[in-house]
Amino acid sequence: LVRIVEKHVPLKKKGANWMACCPFHEEKTPSFSVNPAKGFYKCFGCEKGGNVYTFLMEIEGLSFPEAVKEVAEQVGVPLPEPIDDEDFQRSKVRRAKQKELAEQVIELNDHALNFWEDHLNDNNPQSKAARDYLAARELDAETIETFRIGYAPDTWDTIMNLLKAKGASDDLIKQSGLVSVNEEKDRVYDRFRGRIIFPVLDLNSKPVAFGARTLGPGEPKYLNSPETPAYVKGQHLYGLFQSKEEIRKKKFAILVEGYMDLLALYQFGIRNVAASLGTAFTPEQAKLMGRFARKVVVNYDGDSAGVKAAQRAIDTLLRQDFDIKVLVLPDGADPDDFIRSNGADRYNLQRGNAYPYLQFVLEQTVKERNLSLPKQKAEAIEEVLPILASVQNPIQKRESFDQAMTFLRLDDSALKRDLWKTIKLGATFEPEAIKKHVARATQAKMTIAEHQLLDLLIHDEELRKTILPQIEVTDYEMLATAAIFEALLELHKTDTEVSRKALLELTGEDVIAHDLVPIILLGEPAREADEALDEVLIDAENCLASLRSMAISRRILEISQELAVAEQNSDSESLARLVNEQIELAKMKRELQHNLSEGHA
Repeated sequence: LVRIVEKHVPLKKKGANWMACCPFHEEKTPSFSVNPAKGFYKCFGCEKGGNVYTFLMEIEGLSFPEAVKEVAEQVGVPLPEPIDDEDFQRSKVRRAKQKELAEQVIELNDHALNFWEDHLNDNNPQSKAARDYLAARELDAETIETFRIGYAPDTWDTIMNLLKAKGASDDLIKQSGLVSVNEEKDRVYDRFRGRIIFPVLDLNSKPVAFGARTLGPGEPKYLNSPETPAYVKGQHLYGLFQSKEEIRKKKFAILVEGYMDLLALYQFGIRNVAASLGTAFTPEQAKLMGRFARKVVVNYDGDSAGVKAAQRAIDTLLRQDFDIKVLVLPDGADPDDFIRSNGADRYNLQRGNAYPYLQFVLEQTVKERNLSLPKQKAEAIEEVLPILASVQNPIQKRESFDQAMTFLRLDDSALKRDLWKTIKLGATFEPEAIKKHVARATQAKMTIAEHQLLDLLIHDEELRKTILPQIEVTDYEMLATAAIFEALLELHKTDTEVSRKALLELTGEDVIAHDLVPIILLGEPAREADEALDEVLIDAENCLASLRSMAISRRILEISQELAVAEQNSDSESLARLVNEQIELAKMKRELQHNLSEGHA
């Protein structure tokens, strides 16, 4: 018990017991006692206590079988095994060989890393350039040493020759991932050349893989180890070995994407941080992090790629019931740049105001979407549903669902019931079925004017040539039939014949279009081929005027809402602009209504 506990907290002998500050809560005076004779520990501050197994289960997030196995390995006691099970024995032999091979690869990694660390400090132009790069990134000697950063010389066979000199076989060297193989030219050469080396250490400080950054403009900027017997992508977190105790102490982790983001935060004193190695965050990484904290602040880059990666990480973390917040730094800055420009205090202030994950997801979902447009509203709902389904706690899931539906302005009670049934058990989604269901329920109701106008236009080529150039995006973008108007305009622009096939292809998966187009096409033209255009032209222009009047009315209503916000914020510039727009729109509406009352537009 003492041997295992002291790996996590420094113990001091006091009589028959050993004492320390509790690893499970913050304290200044030691109240954590370990009694090796009785085999139990007890904290008189937070009341946590137990034996060696409960200690490992609590501090490393292990299950009971995992804790038993860990203790057995550390004290060298073999666990009982079913000796008469041939499959088990074969599996055991296979695992033993894999473990031995992994340890051999790690040994080669360690040889290479020791060389790269030494080479960084060598007196030559390449090593000096590497040190200058790290100095420019403001990494000090302590951080470089803590994270075992090194430099690989720009040579083809230095590491290969080093490993051969250490007695490694050609086959083992190839399996290590430290070399690349060109089978066409039958050449083997060092994988990492002329690059800064960032070793990925496992929880026991062993180097299992490497990331390497070029000093110059070459591609790729970062080169990573392939999968090897010692390394499976998505099963490790960069910096977790160095940060795990601080994460446990602070009871939350900050999750970043890359090496430099983590190193910058760590050097500025923010040490409860881990990096997902620039790949999609995996369930295995979440489980690994969960051994030290169940709360996470996701702080990825603020660009579109970073936002999407954050959304994927949220989904993964939710499935394992983490408490999640999201930190979006001002102006889309990444953690590295922000903390160097603003310091740790400003970063911590931003981190303290991190978004609850649902607020982040919802705000990103509606970004560049107009919820007044049925199609875009449906897309937003579809995007949010998988996240809501990932929430594990049933009460939190229901609250999150209700908040999301309110935020997305979904009022259809029948649709909400159906969607809730879909996600409450984390059901597997059928994307197409959900998409059509949401689209139908959120779609605006078709007006008589738009239906009549489409009926006239689809059957009359001459009328289309006159009316379509008059139609503006604002006339139809909020309509249920917006996709059909867009298709007609596109066909007119490309001088393409209007047909069922062309209209359905251009309207894509729009539900209303697929329902309505075949019905309209079954109708008859409003005039004979040799009949004058005048009467149908007046009808079409009146329909268009009605649609335009409705669009103006909607915009006037939106302006009223925007005026209320501008007034609340004392935004005089916006107030003046909105009032002027409202006056102009009211004038246009009066003219349209006057023309309609006279029977022409």
